[in-house]
Amino acid sequence: MRKKWKIKTPNPKLQVELSDALKIHPIIAQILINRRIETVEEADYFLNGDLSQLHNPFLLKDMDKAVERIKQARDQNERVLIFGDYDVDGVTSSVLLKIVLARFGITSMNYIPHRMQEGYGLGQSIVAYAKERDVHLVITVDCGISSLDVVSALQSSGIDVIILDHHEPGESPLPQAVAVIDPKRQDCFYPYKGLAAVGLVAKLSQALLGRIPEDYLDLVAIGTIADVAELRGENRIFVKAGLPQIDKTKNCGLRALLDVAKISGKKFRPSYVGFILGPRINATGRMGSALQSLDLLLSENTERAYDLARSLEEHNTLRQKIQNNIIEEAMSIIEREVNFKEHKVIVLHKEGWHKGVLGIVASKITEKYYRPTVVISTESGVGTGSARSIEGFHIYDALRSCSSHLENYGGHKRAAGLTVRSENIDFFRKAINDFAESMMQMTDLVPTLELDAQIPLCSISMDLVNRIDSLEPYGEGNPVPMFCSRKLMVKGPVQIMGRETIKFWVTDGIATLPVVGFGMAHLRDSIGSGQKVDLVYSVSIDDWNQQSTISLKLKDLNECE
Repeated sequence: MRKKWKIKTPNPKLQVELSDALKIHPIIAQILINRRIETVEEADYFLNGDLSQLHNPFLLKDMDKAVERIKQARDQNERVLIFGDYDVDGVTSSVLLKIVLARFGITSMNYIPHRMQEGYGLGQSIVAYAKERDVHLVITVDCGISSLDVVSALQSSGIDVIILDHHEPGESPLPQAVAVIDPKRQDCFYPYKGLAAVGLVAKLSQALLGRIPEDYLDLVAIGTIADVAELRGENRIFVKAGLPQIDKTKNCGLRALLDVAKISGKKFRPSYVGFILGPRINATGRMGSALQSLDLLLSENTERAYDLARSLEEHNTLRQKIQNNIIEEAMSIIEREVNFKEHKVIVLHKEGWHKGVLGIVASKITEKYYRPTVVISTESGVGTGSARSIEGFHIYDALRSCSSHLENYGGHKRAAGLTVRSENIDFFRKAINDFAESMMQMTDLVPTLELDAQIPLCSISMDLVNRIDSLEPYGEGNPVPMFCSRKLMVKGPVQIMGRETIKFWVTDGIATLPVVGFGMAHLRDSIGSGQKVDLVYSVSIDDWNQQSTISLKLKDLNECE
């Protein structure tokens, strides 16, 4: 698919101001400006912020009430139940909270709902479950903000509830819990709104224990990255501090998972979490119950941990097979039924699709066609769906505009979930496309590459690449810097490497550098020696064969006219 190249407008004056104040390269200054970091204080916090600069946790609305109630539970030896979501953020939040409560003197129990049998969030069955076990306090993590009726039933049964959630509260009243900690609630003036649920548990730890145990920041980093939370503000501090902890983790289960996934001993980057660890932790929850992932990360027995890690590996393989089959079916439906001139939002449904992989399928379709996508699995007249979106189209707002056709919905600007009756799917498809028609132009459906700068090839040095690496970790809200260089000459033939990867060399007459294009073997025949090309790329250091060299990672290519 042809992409638009959008080069950020340089700001020379602000570049100089940041460069002089912080002693950084002008290109680094411009990259920060491109990410809307425009003051010396913001830039210094982004580059150098650490755990000592975390905000006071009691700035979170209701944090004082939560701490007071948890102290009561400890002092009166009450039974505490942690209710968590089945995704990576929910599982890591549940594990971290159990550890934090144990350090505070509370022995707690965990509950994670079965994705297929119970669905997302607090269900009414938890009321009887808690009463049977004489639970006095339920703490929800990564859910609860929209569970008004269940929270009310728990409170009416004499079971107090504390909610730790980071989802949009919506327009409904807040649940009548003892404490509702959600930085997105309108009356919460916490300075940073982007925390994942595991980040909120870290803040609770800060409030209860006076600190966040650094040896558990690996869990915070994993949950934050896997939830695609923005890597800015406190999230950046958590991930920056937590990534190095992963490979030296003291968590028996995580150590086993690293070994089974064959990534022990590596310098951890967010992509390792997003593409290797996260899917494995998610796998059992997607296929049914996330309890195996929970047990793995709570395990203190090495043999048991390795058994569980291997089980997660098997679940992940099964998940991939099911996912690929559904993607193939979905693509076939798209080719037959979707009119791209009329449908800016793709809405697909089929009886019996596995609910656990709908989000991944929606992401793959969105990536391929660059359109917001809703994938729905129907069963007994009810559809369960996952939605993924593109830049500039707030999928939660879109669902809210169609709420009259939905039984339930929730989520963020880029990802959401919904429930819809089968007979209303066609009405929903029309409504969401009517909303999209009012919000988007056809030009919005062309993927755009946001480029940080156009630079001469000869300006790229080992020193500059190392300076750019100081902006890591990359992820949501802090993308890998991308650059453009024009009228470069291709030197020599294009080589085909493994996994549809190409490699070739380019020169501007002064510098000559290698270009690697992962998954771009289809470009081989359109690139010839002596040809002039414009390139979009990111820069990296290739340490292969124990020799450090600069490499350009190809993002897009145009032939020069």
